[in-house]
Amino acid sequence: MRTYRRITYEDRCQLYALHKVGKTQAEISQALGFSQGTVSRELARNTGQRGYRFQQAQCLAQARQQQVRHQPRKLTSGVRHALIRKLRAERWSPEQLSFWLWKERGLSLSPEWIYQMIWANKRRGGDLWRFLRRRGKRYNQRGAQHAGRGVIPHRVDIAERPAIVVAKSRLGDWEGDTLVGTRHHGRLLTHVERKSLFTIISKLSQPTAQATHCATVARLKPLRQHVHTITYDTGTPRSASTPRFSLPRPIMHGNAG
Repeated sequence: MRTYRRITYEDRCQLYALHKVGKTQAEISQALGFSQGTVSRELARNTGQRGYRFQQAQCLAQARQQQVRHQPRKLTSGVRHALIRKLRAERWSPEQLSFWLWKERGLSLSPEWIYQMIWANKRRGGDLWRFLRRRGKRYNQRGAQHAGRGVIPHRVDIAERPAIVVAKSRLGDWEGDTLVGTRHHGRLLTHVERKSLFTIISKLSQPTAQATHCATVARLKPLRQHVHTITYDTGTPRSASTPRFSLPRPIMHGNAG
């Protein structure tokens, strides 16, 4: 019995690459692990005037999801007014308000829904956001694309990678990452060629951009004829600072994950 799996952004990137090289819906469904009907509906729903494009398809899918989402039934007018009174009078955080609702009224309402209520009020011209302890600085999920930690200025987003990289149809597209040992003792820099899975591991003397730069150039320079793109995992805390350097004009991308 198959379990349901929603089509993700990465699935749409691969679907785009396979569709662009002329693969049939049956071949695409077999490669991605979806039914042919799922692939057919995805193409029918999210194909624009310029054909199927993964970024446009993701935006269209997210827009439809937003249309069908509703406020939780537990957030009634009475509950809403009680939360507003607590927020204005005692400046409680959404986390405290969520705990208070559970303890006093037995209602399970996540802090995220309370944040959404506050920002919806702000869009209507309200002032509830001024009573937040962060003084109006919008709540930022730790894993969000533009979260404060680990975001590298002027990086090229992974969404702008050429489709041929996603398809893994050639040699020379690499992915880089760093590994840190227990208690931050010992650091390794890895580069993996996406198609062949050929792996290069380098020991880093220091967790700096300069050390990462030197190790990368030293190990990949002998293979410069087989380096087209390099995609770095820019997440924290596993990775060191992403270097900026020039090999035979590789296209470097950063993963938001």
